Amino acid sequence: MKPRHLEKTDSGYKVYLYIFYTCGAIMVSSLVFGVYATMLEWLEHGTYVMGEVIHNTTIPFENFARVSTWIFFSTIIGWYCCTRIGWRRTAGDKIVGTRMALLQLMLLSFAIISFYEVLYNFTVLNAQMTAGVVNGIVPDIDKLLVAYPDPDRPWNLVFATKIFLAAFIISAHAFYLSVKPRKSLDE
Repeated sequence: MKPRHLEKTDSGYKVYLYIFYTCGAIMVSSLVFGVYATMLEWLEHGTYVMGEVIHNTTIPFENFARVSTWIFFSTIIGWYCCTRIGWRRTAGDKIVGTRMALLQLMLLSFAIISFYEVLYNFTVLNAQMTAGVVNGIVPDIDKLLVAYPDPDRPWNLVFATKIFLAAFIISAHAFYLSVKPRKSLDE
């Protein structure tokens, strides 16, 4: 028995759709909160650390899950749901030839760049933790940052690592889906 593709009439379709909408709501509310909190920090101090407020806020209660973890989780799960419910838009011969080649090169480029960023941020995070321990101070890893690419707007290292890891997983999965044999609309 060949596995069927998910159809709108299947009971699982609505599950994937509702989870996709839930993930979208998590991402949008995290974005609104992050922009609002960062603007407050900017107005109060004249500077901000990208992702620090998002990474250091826990929801729904203290010591549970950080907003950055919710973003990481919801982007990956939301992407998977999107690929399950939206397969018809790319199935068969809808994207072929030059357009498919360009799409695959773009996805491979995104995967390589985001993988490099994950390695870079994780290496800098590890180096800063090691430097702190060598100097006799155990650093708070949630406060470590890197002044890259703009020294005036540094990134929280844990936040950057999570975001680029999610980007790598999604772009690598999208590249995999683009090179595997296409699903037929007739099946």
